Amino acid sequence: MAYTSILYDLTGGIATITLNRPDVMNALSSAMRREVLAAMLRAQDEARVMVLTGAGRAFCSGQDLQDAGKIGSFDLERILNEEYVPMIKAITDSPIPTIAAVNGAAAGAGANLALAADIVIAAESASFIQAFTRIGLVPDAGGSYWLPRQIGMARSMGAMLLGDKITARQAADWGMIYACIDDAEFADSISVRARQLAAGPGVAYRGVKTMLRASFNNDLDGQLALEARLQGACGLTEDFREGVAAFLEKRPARFRGA
Repeated sequence: MAYTSILYDLTGGIATITLNRPDVMNALSSAMRREVLAAMLRAQDEARVMVLTGAGRAFCSGQDLQDAGKIGSFDLERILNEEYVPMIKAITDSPIPTIAAVNGAAAGAGANLALAADIVIAAESASFIQAFTRIGLVPDAGGSYWLPRQIGMARSMGAMLLGDKITARQAADWGMIYACIDDAEFADSISVRARQLAAGPGVAYRGVKTMLRASFNNDLDGQLALEARLQGACGLTEDFREGVAAFLEKRPARFRGA
């Protein structure tokens, strides 16, 4: 597939998807959403980790308001169900780890696209804005699901009603993202983390993602049973045997990740 609004790179088992409309702060057009979804599904087939980032000074400014038609005639329910939901689910259901490398402003659906990733790392100059009420809308793209679980009801309500900018440092302090990194070290930090995941135990990673996603809906007995089932599957892998051998031999493990 030829991409016109994103960049796709596969190097060393790492698929990097770059939103590439810097002139409009990587606003999400319908064409971009189709390309992002296609690239995510491609990454799941050929990579061991997926990184989503933006070109230029923004990560993503959200919905491209020039793209969907005349103001007041947007079929937003259709757009969300047919174009946003598959893209968000491609992140959350991905069998490989996903990193959102938030290089700049992430607003509206752009913020929530980032928050869907397994690990969110932001440059210190980045920010997150639930900008929906500024144009008379409610949060979408999963924001009303992620934020209360990440930062609690009080902060989520304030962020969504007021539409205030949340700095990357504040987001890290609140537990909304994994880390806030100095701008000068941001690119190297993303590379290190992506390589770490690409070299890791794939079955275990899938198990971690499965158990954490399920934990909000399970009671304790259900979660303990899920842990036992997933641990049993990991215990049968070559990665487990290699991990134990490496530990006993005091050397780095060489995981296959199958």
